[in-house]
Amino acid sequence: MNDYLQAVKLTDKVYYVGSIDWNVRNFHGYHTGRGTSYNAFLILDEKVTLIDTVKKPFYHELMARISSVIDPAEIDYIISNHAEPDHSGCLPEVVAAVKPEKVFASVMGEKVLKAHYGEDFEVTPLKTGDTLNIGENTLSVLETRMLHWPDSMVTYLDKEKILFSQDAFGMHYVTSKLFADQNDYSIMTYEAKKYFANILMHLANQVRGAMKALGELNLDVKILAPDHGPLFRTPESIGFIQDLYAQMAAVPRGNKALIFYATMWNSTEKIAAAIADGIRSTGVEVKVASLNVADRSDIMTYVLDSGLVCVGSPTMNNQMFPAVADVLTYLKGLLRTTNKIGYAFGSFGWSGEAPKKIFAELEAMKFELPFEPQSTKFVPTDEDLKKYFEHGVALGRKLQENA
Repeated sequence: MNDYLQAVKLTDKVYYVGSIDWNVRNFHGYHTGRGTSYNAFLILDEKVTLIDTVKKPFYHELMARISSVIDPAEIDYIISNHAEPDHSGCLPEVVAAVKPEKVFASVMGEKVLKAHYGEDFEVTPLKTGDTLNIGENTLSVLETRMLHWPDSMVTYLDKEKILFSQDAFGMHYVTSKLFADQNDYSIMTYEAKKYFANILMHLANQVRGAMKALGELNLDVKILAPDHGPLFRTPESIGFIQDLYAQMAAVPRGNKALIFYATMWNSTEKIAAAIADGIRSTGVEVKVASLNVADRSDIMTYVLDSGLVCVGSPTMNNQMFPAVADVLTYLKGLLRTTNKIGYAFGSFGWSGEAPKKIFAELEAMKFELPFEPQSTKFVPTDEDLKKYFEHGVALGRKLQENA
């Protein structure tokens, strides 16, 4: 037993033994400004069971937390709910150290783990409806394919009433307080939306299906334990995250407006400001984001709540600005159901292709486009800015009409 990196007791039989990554700022292209956690759980029963492992660099933290409760060699079973390396990265090392009787994963999880760690890596597959008796408790399995990998599954611990939900209901947000009811709900709302927008929004149909399947199981959940972020242990906090996911999975049009743009010599920025004032004059809440400072993952979070998305760029080398192209490519991969209004604008010096290219991208994503692409040569005049203000008014009113 060690006296540092302590496990956190959740119930008489279940402990949190995960790791905290305070400093990660990029998670496969997603800006994680508040760090993250790789949550893992130890169940003390006749068959001592470890639910998930952690990212490879945090192996020693995981093992230290386990060692604060038991000798890791006492672990009989390991369940891998999700094979992505932030959860399975140190699985081979843990298996080598504790020599469990069995490692379990979903049917697809067996294939993915073998692809990662070799065909001789022994995994016992579980499918939806399978149960695993570990003593006083029984674990049951629900496969949640494509949430957000083909191997994803959740497991439910019956007597302790804990749902281990892997990436579902998670967020990249870490504080010194493990439980959601100890943290700021406004921050959690933003981080949960950011997580959904950047990882799950294009899988909204599957999210709805999984939530329906979970609802039909009528599970009594006292603790909702995702693999990232805080744990939910009160009716209020569990209801908060479940309701928020249901709202996001419905992919509402959104009643806000977003303007994002790049600018070289501030002409496109001036246009963005005029459009924003026009929208704001109609009473619509508008967010203005320069790609000089805003990250693509924040833009996606704003898109989630926005029924109107305006995109601006100067023309550079006959193309839109690279930062704008980057965000539009990212947006195209995540926004599969488009019920939003779009608007393309920009400034130019010599040729002016950028707004046309933006318009084409928005059109391909099936945005409703009330205006043709709008271009202004060099510095916008007062007359130009008046036109953009009026376009903003018209766009704001259109959003209100379709709310």
